Amino acid sequence: MPCWVRPQHRYGNCGHHRDSIDALYTKFDKEFILVDTAGIRKKAKVHENLEFYSVLRAIKAIEDCDVCILMIDAQTGVESQDQAIFRLAQRRNKGIVILVNKWDLVEKSTNTARDVEKVIKERIAPFTDVPVVFVSVHEKTRIFRAIEVALEVYENRNRKVKTSELNELLLELIEKMPPPAHKGRHIKIKYVTQLPLAYPAFAFFCNHPSHVKENYRQFLENQLRKNYNFAGVPISIFFRQK
Repeated sequence: MPCWVRPQHRYGNCGHHRDSIDALYTKFDKEFILVDTAGIRKKAKVHENLEFYSVLRAIKAIEDCDVCILMIDAQTGVESQDQAIFRLAQRRNKGIVILVNKWDLVEKSTNTARDVEKVIKERIAPFTDVPVVFVSVHEKTRIFRAIEVALEVYENRNRKVKTSELNELLLELIEKMPPPAHKGRHIKIKYVTQLPLAYPAFAFFCNHPSHVKENYRQFLENQLRKNYNFAGVPISIFFRQK
């Protein structure tokens, strides 16, 4: 799994060595740091303390990066450890791209890529707005496409939306579909703004913030994704007293 960091952008990759390797990389008129992290092996294969520290270094790379490129094996699909790494990157509000490697070894029909992507999205739900790129490191196919997509996700993570634009769009939608009332108390969202953080985070100001349900939070996130390109990026939504 790869990760990238500012100021040049940073990305990292879980390979087979035990140390993280930083490389300055220039492509598409952009300069960034590619971090090839230590491979995270399955618990059954971990027998030495050195392996434990390689896992810590890989986690540190995720903490420091802007975009994580999670590489999965096309022949085995998304395994539980892949899901754990994905959730860690999601919780840390990192951009995420999924690379399906060894695509050259998979027997294909017309809809193979579509079907595999569908299974991947099911395993990472509910956060499914994540780019999936099919590559072959051995055959060197679509490698540059993976870099292009990661750069797009980096831009999405840094996307800023004007407060006036947010309110004009969302308050009208909220009026048409307001939050469900709680014990007879009507919840009124009065104002929304994007917070000045390194990742997309939005504050919705309302009269009863603690009573807004999770499904309504998901509705608001869906509206944000529908109207703005936040592909590959977790969105944080906060409800605050107004």
